[in-house]
Amino acid sequence: MELKVNMSEYLPLRDVVFNTLRQAILRGELKPGERLMEIQLANKLGVSRTPIREAIRKLELEGLVLMIPRKGAEVADISEKSLRDVLEVRKALEELAVKLTCDKIKSAQIGELRHAAEGFRKTLKSSDITQIAEADVRFHDVIYEATDNQKLIQLLNNLREQMYRYRIEYLKRQEAYPQLLAEHEEIIRRIENKEKEQAAEIVCKHIDNQVEAVMDVIRTKKG
Repeated sequence: MELKVNMSEYLPLRDVVFNTLRQAILRGELKPGERLMEIQLANKLGVSRTPIREAIRKLELEGLVLMIPRKGAEVADISEKSLRDVLEVRKALEELAVKLTCDKIKSAQIGELRHAAEGFRKTLKSSDITQIAEADVRFHDVIYEATDNQKLIQLLNNLREQMYRYRIEYLKRQEAYPQLLAEHEEIIRRIENKEKEQAAEIVCKHIDNQVEAVMDVIRTKKG
């Protein structure tokens, strides 16, 4: 596998290395169970071991890497338990977020939400799965910002990184796209009409569908 650092990014080296390794894991270039050898990665990326070590620590916090006693770092597998843990928390927070948004959203933010939904629709033609995932993140970010609750936004942003891998796995399933688009449209309609309970219901369904789809992926890999 060939790893390449994008030095055109205007970021500290440790962040560039982190982004490089993160993308490699999310794209499946670094596979679950694969060991992350500091010296080997440093040589491949043409950097010292320090930014590699810092990147591995951050990846561990995101749940993408596990530190195994007497063995070192390895790419974490996607487990049913970790998926359910993350998505249970996300569902509770998103339900609260969409209810607050129904009360507080401004007309300009409704426009932003429609723009984000259209942006997501357009990216579905792309072969870049991370671009599609980022567009999905932007749609949900508009909802979070509309809550005007900084503590809730902070919690959701912290959870976002742990969610990213599951979002990628879900979005690899092109057959899910029509349903995803329909759910985005219904979420917008319910928010615009200030229908809090219905908006919360569709958001929960939106997340439950993601759980089931990724569970299928996990079980297929195990099989």
